[in-house]
Amino acid sequence: MFDDIRVVSFDADDTLWHNEQYFLDAQENFWHLMENFLPAHASGQELMKTDLYGYGIKAFILSMIEAAIKISDGRITSRGIETIIGYGKEMLDKPVELIDGVDDVLKSLNGHYRLVMTTKGDLLDQERKLEKSGLANYFHHIEIVSDKKESEYRKLIQHLDIAPEQFLMIGNSLRSDILPVLNVGGFGIHVPYHTTWEHEKIDHVIEHDRFVELGNIKDLPALLTPKI
Repeated sequence: MFDDIRVVSFDADDTLWHNEQYFLDAQENFWHLMENFLPAHASGQELMKTDLYGYGIKAFILSMIEAAIKISDGRITSRGIETIIGYGKEMLDKPVELIDGVDDVLKSLNGHYRLVMTTKGDLLDQERKLEKSGLANYFHHIEIVSDKKESEYRKLIQHLDIAPEQFLMIGNSLRSDILPVLNVGGFGIHVPYHTTWEHEKIDHVIEHDRFVELGNIKDLPALLTPKI
């Protein structure tokens, strides 16, 4: 199935390292902060406004500040805003915790394929996490985009000077990591994370001859035949 693959690309957040839980924790703290302004049942609404602010911690904090002003009808205090900003600072200071087995997987593939990291979000934040992760030396190319669309994958494949069928994307999001790649002619391997952001969920099952789902990233090397 993967005989012609030359480039193996990895998503970053919740594929290489843990990330989503930090957002969930901050969101829970936010709803505790706002509990005097709204009924408990309202705390399930989505905070992130990706269409306006994009992705990443700073975008998340801007979304929370806007939500706090709206929910409180402008009554949120400067100290409340400062508390929300503090959530962001705490998230930015978090250590980067690799998902179990990632380092061994990259080590086993390194030298046999061109390895690429393809992620979306805030440039500085993603660069910071990559540096903290200790994984940067494994990658031939780093691609940080505002969103993972078919057009971005086409540009990446063209930049790498390969055919789409020589490109394999591995990630935890069917919407961002798998569907766009399949649509441009590449291969996709889905490695689900234990929690999925609502924005990344899809409402149908993928059945495709260039698609595989794995239960654990540790199972990846057994699927791939070394090429170099």
